[in-house]
Amino acid sequence: MENYLEYISINPNIRFGKPCIKETRIAVVDILQWLASGMSFEEIMEDFPGIQREHILAALTFAAQRESVTKLVAA
Repeated sequence: MENYLEYISINPNIRFGKPCIKETRIAVVDILQWLASGMSFEEIMEDFPGIQREHILAALTFAAQRESVTKLVAA
């Protein structure tokens, strides 16, 4: 998903600055945890009517991009 940043916002006054789906208080990490717990896209969208498939894909893409640039620091 090339335009994933259109769906993500970071505001220090919302969820302590965690990346969230724009105009919601749902953090990227929330979506990742729901998917990891076994929820399907459809279940997430049913439980949170403001969330659409594009939001979930944006959260996954954001997390993947962030992971790909994480650097390991030797102790």
